[in-house]
This record gives sequence, structure tokens and C-alpha cells, in this order.
Amino acid sequence: MTRTDRIPMRTTSRITLLLLLIAGFALGRWAFPAGGKAPAASGESAAAAPAVEEIWTCAMHPQVRLPEPGQCPICGMDLIPADAGGGSSLGPRDLRMSPDAVALADIQTAKVVRRTVAHDVPMVGKVAYDETRVSTITTWVPGRLEKLFVDYTGVPVRKGEHLVEIYSPTLFSAQQELLQAIVAEKRIGRSSLDILHTASTATVTSTREKLRLYGMTDAQIEELVARGTPDERVTIYAPTGGIVIHKKALEGMYVDEGSEVYTIADLSKVWVFLDAYESDLVWLRYGQDVRFTVEAYPGRTLHGRVAFIDPSLDDRTRTVKVRLNVENEDGLLKPGMFVSAVAEARLSDAGKVVDTNLAGKWMCPMHPEVIGDGPESCPECGMELKPVEELGFITEPDGDPVLVIPATAPLLTGKRAVVYVKLPDREEPTFQGRVVTLGPRAGDWYVVEDGLEEGETVV
Repeated sequence: MTRTDRIPMRTTSRITLLLLLIAGFALGRWAFPAGGKAPAASGESAAAAPAVEEIWTCAMHPQVRLPEPGQCPICGMDLIPADAGGGSSLGPRDLRMSPDAVALADIQTAKVVRRTVAHDVPMVGKVAYDETRVSTITTWVPGRLEKLFVDYTGVPVRKGEHLVEIYSPTLFSAQQELLQAIVAEKRIGRSSLDILHTASTATVTSTREKLRLYGMTDAQIEELVARGTPDERVTIYAPTGGIVIHKKALEGMYVDEGSEVYTIADLSKVWVFLDAYESDLVWLRYGQDVRFTVEAYPGRTLHGRVAFIDPSLDDRTRTVKVRLNVENEDGLLKPGMFVSAVAEARLSDAGKVVDTNLAGKWMCPMHPEVIGDGPESCPECGMELKPVEELGFITEPDGDPVLVIPATAPLLTGKRAVVYVKLPDREEPTFQGRVVTLGPRAGDWYVVEDGLEEGETVV
């Protein structure tokens, strides 16, 4: 073999050796990495491969949780790390924040406590006539109105004052019947037959009663008997006192039996109708004291008691009519006046209104302004008074006070309420979102029906 034949063979051997060295070096790097340790088994490698995902949140809105830094979609603040130590131990509704994030967000907490809550229910309304004290003066016999002594509306009248002078053939004939019956009774008085005495006496009694039914008073009847002649014109007197609010007749007008002449309203007691929102009904009870003011008397506070709560709701205004019975002996209140009222209420755990001023008291079921010390009759309607407890009141709180949280604690979403509860025994501040059931709002507090326990801490 010549020299020229051996050179290519030598070069080929060197190239092969170089390739073997490179392959061995690569195999060594794979088998023994920089730390000098062999790679883990395939199962361990797959378990350790995923990196911990960092969560970013807003210091003002901790419910915002995003996988990367940026700005809060609610307020635009820069997001901060929500959990520097990993979140594998957090539940789906848990939120862990660093102490710096808590301080930056100025998160305030409060304990869930039990207390007797009070609430002021504002209402507006108007003064109105007491319907039970409105009387209609009608003619009891047909005839002609000769004279109207009260000839315009707004005139105050007292019980027994003259109102109308009327000429009535029917009334004139009834007067003649009485006078004739009296004369017949005197004639029969000389007879010895008892049956005639009884019949004549009954005739006199019945004719007297007829005149009373026709509107004549006992004094007018006695005057007729003493005079001995019928009167062509008879005066009608007011059966009750008050203010003439309607005048429906004129002098010289012919009227029938039952024709309306006047409407008289007694303003010594009035009604006040208030509008209450349906959310405030839990605070209102029959007999509850309500204070109110009117623009005509600034600085003066008046009082009335709830006598009626309308069983139906106005679907247009979403309010319920609440009626007060109010004393008005001095006549300060005029029907139509605007009223601003406030009902003060304390709610017990049993859902009843607490009023310590009614301890041991009895109340009328129809007239709550009538309050007594025992089972007596109401001077207005004659009904027996009942203990206030039977009408929905309690005079001392029964059981434990209600469970409450600050009104700023719940996040109201429309259909539910969510409260963030601070979890105890955690190295870093951790909060848990919890759905709760709320009762009525009482000023700065919400009554808690379900979802929280006394002593827990809420944001």
C-alpha cells in the first residue's frame, strides 16, 4: 500500500474518535447535571415540574384576584401580590393578604355581637278628618227650608244650636195628632173604663215618639203641649258639635225625607295618614307611639298612636298607609296639613316591638289612645281593654338580644348578602367570604338571621 492510500484512512479514524468523545460528553451532562446529582424518576419529575402560580389582588377590592400584575378593573389601582407564600391551603372563598396589604387597604374589623337595636322609621303624610266624628245633617220629613241659620261652610257649631227652620205639612199634621190625643186622654179620664185609659195613654205616647222621630226635641214637644197649637215652622237643632265642612241646601229649597243639608266634622280628634315603605313594616305595630311635626308650628312635637295599618300595598308607590289617632282639643291641626313623622322602635329577639312605658298597661283594640291600668271598658266604643302583650307589644326584652353586624359589613348583591369573616389562628390575615341571611336594618346595624356566630370577626 502506498503512502497516499494510508492518509485518508488515518483521517477517518480521527473523525470517528472525535464524534465518540462528543457523544460521551453529552451523555455525561445528561446523567450528571451541574449539581452532581442524578435526575429524579420520571414520576417525581412530573410532580415537581409545575411552578406555583402567583395571585395578584387590589388593596381596595380584595375580591379581585388576577394571575398577573396590572391595574384593578374597579378602581384602577396597581395590583399587589395576594399570597407570597402560596395558596394551596386556601379555599375557593378564602383570601389571604399580607400585613402590608391589610394596612394599605385600611381594613377595619368588628365583632359579631348581640344587642337590642333601635330604629327610627321616617314617614310623611297628611292630617285628615276622623271619619267616626263626621256627621251628616238630613231632613227627617219632607218640606221647605224657610231659613238656614248656618249659611256658609267653616262655621263652628255646638251641639244643640239651631241649624234650619223648616215648614212641613207632615210635621204640622203630627203636631195636631198629639194635641188631639192629649185632649182625648183628658176626656176619657172621666170614664171608669180602664181599657179606654190605657188606649188613650198609648196614643199620646206614640204620637210623642213620632214627633221625636221627625226631629223635634223633648223641649220642643213640651213647648207644643203647653202652647196648645201646632207650629207651622219647626227648627232643627245640631245633634253634634263641630265644623260645617259641607253645605248642600239653600233657603227656599224643597227637600225630601233624608235630603242632606250639612256635613259637620268634630275636630277635637283627627286622623293622620302616613306612608310607610314595605321594608319598614317590621318596625311598626298597632298602638305604637309616633311623634310628628307640622310646618305651621316649627319646633313643636306632637304625638299620636298607630290605630290602623292598611292590609294592602300601593303597587305604584310601594308604600302602606298607616293611620294615627291624634288628640286635637286645641284645634291646632287642620285637615290637609303636611306631616313629618318618626316612629321609634326597639326590636326584641322574638320580633316584637319593645315599649317599657307600657309595662302593666291595658289598651283598647279599637282606640289605642285609650290606655288603662286594668280590664275596664273603653269610653269611646265600650270594648273591654286588653293587655298590651296581646296586641303585639312586650314591655321587657325576652330572651337574648338579636345578633347584629355593622351596616357596612355585608356586600349586598341584590339576591344575597356576602360577609368577609376573618379566620382565626392564621399566620397572615386570611378572610373567608360567607353568604349570610340578614334581617331588617336598624340604623347602623343589620340584624343577622343566619350564617354567623356571636364572637366572630367580620370586615
